[in-house]
Amino acid sequence: MRKLFIIPALLTLGLAACADETLNVPLSPTTQRVGGGAAAGALTGLAIGSFSGNAGLGALIGAGVGAGGGLALDQSRRGRQRAFNDGVAAGRASQ
Repeated sequence: MRKLFIIPALLTLGLAACADETLNVPLSPTTQRVGGGAAAGALTGLAIGSFSGNAGLGALIGAGVGAGGGLALDQSRRGRQRAFNDGVAAGRASQ
C-alpha cells in the first residue's frame, strides 16, 4: 500500500526537477501549468482511486484531467494577456 503512494510522489518530484535554473533549462509557462495540473490531478486521482480499489487507474485518469485543466488555464491566461496587450496598443495609437 505504501508503494502506491511513494511511486507517484517520486514521479511528481522528478517532474518538478525538470526546470533547473542552474542548468539554464527553464520551462515555459504552458509547460509549467500543464505539468502542474497533471501532477495535482494524478495525486488527487491516486487518493480517490485508492478508496475504490484501483489507485493506478485513478492516478492515470486524474493526470489526464489535470493536464487538460492546466492547458485550459494556460489558454485563458494567454487570451487575457493578449486582450490586455491589444487594449494598450489601441490606447497608444489613439494618442
